[in-house]
Amino acid sequence: MSLNAIKEIERAIGALTPREIEELYVWLEQHCPPPIDTRVQADLAAGRLDTAIQRALDDEKDGRIQPL
Repeated sequence: MSLNAIKEIERAIGALTPREIEELYVWLEQHCPPPIDTRVQADLAAGRLDTAIQRALDDEKDGRIQPL
């Protein structure tokens, strides 16, 4: 994408109404999930976080947690 295209997009976004900005955020969330969300979802689906989740739940159940 060229720098001119990026500047054009920035100008267009700057001209949006608050409602249009909300609609843009919804569209972006549906079409462009942040990379960290995609990775966490994949890790959850593959079961790679199961042990950590269970350990955290056990710690909470056994009173081994502290408030932040």
